[in-house]
Amino acid sequence: MGKVICAGLGPGDPDLISVKSDRTIRGARHLAYFRKKGRPGQARTIVRDMLRDDVIEYPMEYPVTTELHFDSDAYKQLMIDFYAEWADKLDALAQDHEVVVLCEGDPFFYGSFMHLHTRLQGRAEVEVLPAIPGMVGCWNALDMPFTWGDDVLSVLMGTLPDADLIEHMGRADALVIMKTGRNLPRVRAALAQTGRLDDAWLVEKGTMPQQRIAKLADVADDDCPYFAIVLVHGQGRRPEADG
Repeated sequence: MGKVICAGLGPGDPDLISVKSDRTIRGARHLAYFRKKGRPGQARTIVRDMLRDDVIEYPMEYPVTTELHFDSDAYKQLMIDFYAEWADKLDALAQDHEVVVLCEGDPFFYGSFMHLHTRLQGRAEVEVLPAIPGMVGCWNALDMPFTWGDDVLSVLMGTLPDADLIEHMGRADALVIMKTGRNLPRVRAALAQTGRLDDAWLVEKGTMPQQRIAKLADVADDDCPYFAIVLVHGQGRRPEADG
């Protein structure tokens, strides 16, 4: 069997890539990465100064973005076919070569590579190189401790139904809300209903040169990319000297 290595890229700053992933990417002769059609791809942009001159690239272009609802049967079938096609391509390529697949954040934390990982089991050897999740880079960009003592942290998707958002927000101490974008009005409303809006921050492109930090209450509903992250800090138990 051949070998496919998925290299986690971390939150976006190339200096935060692990030593092992850095070494693997710099040595890669065959390199695959996800991207939207017509875009260079965030993963490819992060590693642009790290690649060898003779690298052979395999852009894995998503078949859809926002044209279809993510929960529709048509969307699901397109994505199933997309991942099946690329699992076949990587499997065939890895019979003769080591293939490095780039993945933003940590590959096993909501990463697209998970869908290829499951399809490659028993076909090719697969190695996954862990990385700092994007949310960690974002909360460090705020320069404040994110959880204290017994704080409960919940990671939510902005695509969740309103009732689920409200339920989880009401129970958790610290919040990370991903996949915001056009879901921002619903996320904002749920935070307001649970009394958390005034404590919420939005971080876009955390740790990258284009990083933007803003209080969520000051951000317009149409001014939020899909991959921006909303954060609410925990305020739990801490030593008395810390306040």
